[in-house]
Amino acid sequence: MMEATSSTSSLMQEASSTLLRLGPGSNVGIATSHRFQQRWHCRRGEASDIFLTWANVESKVHIVYMGERQHNDIELTTSSHHDLLSSVLGSREASVDSMIYSYRHGFSGFAAKLTDSQAQSIADLTGVVHVIPNRFYKRQTTRSWDYLGLSSSSPTNLLHETKLGEDAIIGVFDSGVWPESESFNDEGLGPIPSRWKGFCQKGEHFDPAKNCNRKLIGARFFYDGLQAALGEPFNVTEFNEYLSARDSVGHGTHTASTAGGSFVHNVSFGGLAYGTARGGAPHARLAIYKVLWHEAGTSADILKAFDEAIHDGVDVLSLSLGLDLPLYPEIDKRDLIDYGSFHAVANGITVVCSAGNSGPTAQTVEDVAPWVITVGATTMDRSFPTPIMLGNNRTLMGQGMFNGKDNGFVKLIYRENSELEDPIRCESLSSNDTWVAGKIVLCFTIGDGQGLVSAATNVFRAGALGMIVASNPTRNLFQYAGVPFIFVSFDVGTQVLNYFRSTRDPKVRLIPSKTYIGKRATTSVAMFSSRGPNSLSPAILKPDIAAPGVDILAAYPPSSIIKGYVFSSGTSMAAPHVSGIAALLKSLHPDWSPAAIRSALVSTAWRTDPYSGEPILAEGDITRIADPFDFGGGFVNPNRARDPGLVYDLGIEDYTRYLCSMDYDKTAINHLTQRARSCSRTITSVLDLNLPSITIPNLNNPVTLTRTVTNVGAINSEYKAIIRPPPGISVVVKPDYLIFSRTIKKISFTVTISTRHQVTTKYYFGSLTWTDGVHQVRIPISVRSEFPDLVW
Repeated sequence: MMEATSSTSSLMQEASSTLLRLGPGSNVGIATSHRFQQRWHCRRGEASDIFLTWANVESKVHIVYMGERQHNDIELTTSSHHDLLSSVLGSREASVDSMIYSYRHGFSGFAAKLTDSQAQSIADLTGVVHVIPNRFYKRQTTRSWDYLGLSSSSPTNLLHETKLGEDAIIGVFDSGVWPESESFNDEGLGPIPSRWKGFCQKGEHFDPAKNCNRKLIGARFFYDGLQAALGEPFNVTEFNEYLSARDSVGHGTHTASTAGGSFVHNVSFGGLAYGTARGGAPHARLAIYKVLWHEAGTSADILKAFDEAIHDGVDVLSLSLGLDLPLYPEIDKRDLIDYGSFHAVANGITVVCSAGNSGPTAQTVEDVAPWVITVGATTMDRSFPTPIMLGNNRTLMGQGMFNGKDNGFVKLIYRENSELEDPIRCESLSSNDTWVAGKIVLCFTIGDGQGLVSAATNVFRAGALGMIVASNPTRNLFQYAGVPFIFVSFDVGTQVLNYFRSTRDPKVRLIPSKTYIGKRATTSVAMFSSRGPNSLSPAILKPDIAAPGVDILAAYPPSSIIKGYVFSSGTSMAAPHVSGIAALLKSLHPDWSPAAIRSALVSTAWRTDPYSGEPILAEGDITRIADPFDFGGGFVNPNRARDPGLVYDLGIEDYTRYLCSMDYDKTAINHLTQRARSCSRTITSVLDLNLPSITIPNLNNPVTLTRTVTNVGAINSEYKAIIRPPPGISVVVKPDYLIFSRTIKKISFTVTISTRHQVTTKYYFGSLTWTDGVHQVRIPISVRSEFPDLVW
């Protein structure tokens, strides 16, 4: 089952209509032979996800992966695909009817409808690497950019050094785009970069002549894999979709405008978060690749989008989608994001992925291939305090997005449980609870308060005028069509409850929320943000970095309720922040590799709040100081990343050695890399992969690993090592002094790590920093001592 890596809290805006249309457990039949099942899913950080499954049929979509192209003639490549398919199906006509996509730009292969026996016959042919069944994937502002130091009014930051990213092209894999949004206007933009080879595709309610411009330079949609899997035309009316790049879900519009949206002044959500909306690279060009249809997409469509994006000439790809845990190895044919992103990085394209929304549980981080940048989500210095005035004139403070009418004092209600009952939680409230009508409901939840979509809908259907939800504190809020939905901590909730119990006629007044920006709202890793360690390859630190992903205001398809901009939360919102920054860095340093860009981001990140200097926290059952498994290198710092001093660079050869060190099947590695002998007899350690981090999951005897740094600063420079070892761990760096010159641009060093612990421990954290007095090139160190007699 596929997992979205996003949290679209803005869907609460239309919960009344949406939940009625797609309620819990609803099934919508498309045909008797193809059951298209939908299941409403709510969890931490998510408003809704839809899972798609269908029964096996005789002829199913398969992806025939053939590795690297053998030549540059794309028509000849497609013809060869038909020749191969015809040899099995018996005729060219049958081949044309069967084939869905020809992959011919970034790699070679095709998608076609095949029976299992036909798929097996093709798998046995010369030149075929894998035959892979089609699979499904799901999807995972006015303040954040100023908070990150990219103010449009400052003449000295990264934004202005790159002319707002005008030379960069960002590709967005998502649910499409709402092209009429002002966030996609091309005011002030020059000609489209000459290297661009893509186009806008005509489709339902999408006219390239009207909907594309010098900002929105590409808009494609890929659904042939989905339609072939269903076995008949996708019912766009039933699912409120478009056979075009137009976005009906809103997720793609939100992420695209966050990454590269144009300046739009006087934006707010009902008066909240008023200001100028824009993306990280507001003059970057956007190319939309619609691969998600009503919140799901197939691997055949996604692989085709990778193929076309490589051909089109994008600089950065932003993906807010992924698969469920457990993870598949990078060479496994069941997760083609790894395949597509490998080829994209091989072509110099930086790929940015969201980390997932299964936090704060450990080992839940997704999209962990070492060649992609994996992004966790944080809050920023904006909050929405909402006064709660009790009938005794005492005022308490909650957090909410209440922008409706102040109704004055209203009766407060709380459902007491009997002596034999368990406590009544918020989630157990139903539309049959008519006792809530005309009242403000107080309830408690032992979750994080974000799995309350159905409960909120039920309570408001039953006639409640508002909810006060006592939960573990979190800054991840959501709004509900102007009705007050206010979060408080357990202690504040208890104070409200004590007042309720102390008076015969308890009343409460909920005052509309205000927007507060300032140092008192410190940065925290969001509770929903998926955490490390990496469950696939524990020695590879994931996530790499964290960025704002809570209550992000960005563009959205308009409706009777939504006026074009809404709040959304999730790592889906964090990833496009890093995509926009990566586009700026690519504009400033066009010769930097994707690994160099990742290194610059990781080694310069904030570990403390940008303004207050207080430690960055990690929301969870118990809020604590964040560590590398929460935010990788830290909270992204764009302006420092433009001049990191040193970078830890990597190329495809390095990633190939990593795959070999993981002891994966050598034939599978050869198929991915398209080399007859990818793995030499001497296999390097996975610890030697030149990442801007060091993670040792099972230290008992001393280990020595190697790193190499490349000077991207002043030609003649000298760096010394500053070591902050994890508790109980010894870290020795040789040499501990690096001297760069015109002829010496790269220097390797060794790091020897040993433990003084005598028992298996949890992970402890430290850092290694190279400094020349100006730059602080810091990488995190994570070490867990492990002894064979006790490894749990």
